[in-house]
Amino acid sequence: MDLNERKLKILQAIIHDFVTTAEPVGSRTLSKKYDLGVSPATIRNEMSDLEEMGYLTHPHTSAGRVPSQQAYRLYVNDLMNKYELPEEEKARIAEELYSNVRELDKTVEYAAKLLSNITNLTSFAMTPKQDQDVLRFINLLPVDERTIVLMIVSESGKVSNMALKLKNGYDEDSLALMSKNMTYTFKGKTISEALTLDIIDTVHSDVAAMNELRQSVMPSFMKTLEDMLNVNLYMDGLTNIFNIPEYNDIDRAKMFMELINKKEDFTKHLIQRDDGLLITIGTENNDESMADCSMITATYHVDGRLVGKLGVIGPTRMKYSEISSVIEFLTDNLSNAYQITGGDDDDD
Repeated sequence: MDLNERKLKILQAIIHDFVTTAEPVGSRTLSKKYDLGVSPATIRNEMSDLEEMGYLTHPHTSAGRVPSQQAYRLYVNDLMNKYELPEEEKARIAEELYSNVRELDKTVEYAAKLLSNITNLTSFAMTPKQDQDVLRFINLLPVDERTIVLMIVSESGKVSNMALKLKNGYDEDSLALMSKNMTYTFKGKTISEALTLDIIDTVHSDVAAMNELRQSVMPSFMKTLEDMLNVNLYMDGLTNIFNIPEYNDIDRAKMFMELINKKEDFTKHLIQRDDGLLITIGTENNDESMADCSMITATYHVDGRLVGKLGVIGPTRMKYSEISSVIEFLTDNLSNAYQITGGDDDDD
């Protein structure tokens, strides 16, 4: 049985209608709403063929049909027209994102929030893996007589702060000298390279006060570098699923929330996904708990090297073209934001 032009046109109309209404689609509905150029009887026959071919399913409680996973894959690969965001929408999204460009993690977290607000789906954003991130600036800031803050700034814009309690007091001249010494030693090294250095010999000084400070600071410095290697996952719009008809079923909603709440497993799943724009539908996600979900992700870059991911997860019935365009636009602007701002800070 051939998937001819008429069948494709009818299937495309069914997908469009079901995505819009969440209601099974009947031949009479198609005949009234879409100019298909054939009678309702012909549409019924073609829908039966499409069901037999695996592109439609027939819910037992309804006379209408709904698209199968196979139909959505065909749609995404061959039938989906690229959606072009209106210029005013592009300007609005870009303005909101650029007005919130701060340190990398905060900006990525805001991008997830913005994506959720636009799509009304559960969104997520993953920061880049930092092993090849280059250290740029290290500072030790006084707080009180026994507390300082260790600040590490990388080329990607990631800022890590740690409050340190010292056994003994310190003087601010030693603190400033230690900051300069550490910046001189570690600037230009990747986090991975910095972690291979011997902390006993690193930042050595003949000044007793400096050596005492070094012994207090360096173990915490190395621990902070190890923490910087970890990716961070930010999620937004978790409650949006309760506005989606598919999740009116309590068991299905509960399964979705359990999936999202297993952040460590979800993060590993994201790390394993290919770069670029990627749409996975239902069982393509290789996870039984995601068999009824679709996921769209795209990658962004920081300084042309570090790669993070931004995307949404929701029911297989989603507006693939529109959502893909929004995600691509956001990731392009996220990449551009850190090409622009990545080199603007002073080193002193």
